[in-house]
Amino acid sequence: MSGKAQQIPRIGVPYRSVKEEAENRRDAYDNYLRALREAGGEPVEISLVLSRPRLGELARTLDGIVLPGSPADVDPKRYGAPRHPRSGDPDPQREQTDFTLLDAAFAANKPVLAICYGVQLLNVYLGGSLVQDIPSELASEITHDWRGRASGAPEPFHPVGIEAGTRLVLLAGGTEARVNSSHHQSVHRPGSDLRVVARAPDGVVEAVEFTGKDQWVMGVQWHPERMKDDGLSEALFRDLIAAARAAFAGVRG
Repeated sequence: MSGKAQQIPRIGVPYRSVKEEAENRRDAYDNYLRALREAGGEPVEISLVLSRPRLGELARTLDGIVLPGSPADVDPKRYGAPRHPRSGDPDPQREQTDFTLLDAAFAANKPVLAICYGVQLLNVYLGGSLVQDIPSELASEITHDWRGRASGAPEPFHPVGIEAGTRLVLLAGGTEARVNSSHHQSVHRPGSDLRVVARAPDGVVEAVEFTGKDQWVMGVQWHPERMKDDGLSEALFRDLIAAARAAFAGVRG
């Protein structure tokens, strides 16, 4: 096996929020790092308080990016909408960090896996908009927003339908999957070159794929990093690592 094939891809993961980073709250964040290691990657922690030049230097050393979930909501000013009363506070440093990382990834054709808040921000980055509060705007009977965590309520799961002819359907091995759910916002108008590839039964967008060029970019609304031993979740991270390894070979070979 060649040195390029053996290369362990470096995957950047920004902290979920400035507050969590400052308080060293790592439980949720560490799930992403574990999933990447198990898939064969080297996770690289990215602080949200780096200067833009330092962040740009770090981004150039990465072979891929995971944009994790966050307790924050994307600032609706970024997609030209007034703030909904139930929209959470934004995290400007997380937004700026993600935008800088996405600038670098798209410029260098590096793969991106965007999860929950991450897919929402990716969509806004590409010019899309968001449903700011699913319960009040869509009146869905599906529990998307898991607020029972403190009381010990189990995490809700629901089915999703996956479009044929997509990368996701190949990873899932079929047009149906069962995913967890912990969000109150979702993609509304897809951003430029984003294809909606999965929806919940109530129509909520659950996954998107980038179609603008030959670049591995995928966003999922659920949390695969928490679905340990789930075939689709493991396949998502393995496919990201395979794409990052290919990107490394192409850029540095």
